[in-house]
Amino acid sequence: MTTFSKILRKTDTSKALSLPTKFFKYSLPSFNGGHAVTFQAMDESGFVWTFKCSTRKKGQYPKPVLSKGWLAFVRNKKLKVGDKIKFSLHQTAATPFCRVRAEKEVKIFRSIFGYSPITAPSIPGILKSISWKAALLC
Repeated sequence: MTTFSKILRKTDTSKALSLPTKFFKYSLPSFNGGHAVTFQAMDESGFVWTFKCSTRKKGQYPKPVLSKGWLAFVRNKKLKVGDKIKFSLHQTAATPFCRVRAEKEVKIFRSIFGYSPITAPSIPGILKSISWKAALLC
């Protein structure tokens, strides 16, 4: 299982989520010579989110970011600076699939105690419920 987690910063909650190059290279579908790819990930509620990952067209460092679908996910989960996001690629006998998990920062006496999973209802027209048996291409 390949995973990536990140504590969200202001840019991540207001514009796009920057991804580490290692996760982008080994976990997302092939770009096939292009600079963008669309993929799906299932959240902890069983809903499927569609994200677009794009990279720079020129330069040595690709700087991958999630744009399309990301801000809708942020709004639905009510994510803020300091919250955590986790993406994971699961390998099964049939097909690999992606999961995405949002976690709220838990503070006690102004100290970060840990993170708690966020579950949120679907937004009509944005999310699609699927069965757990469905395999998601990532």
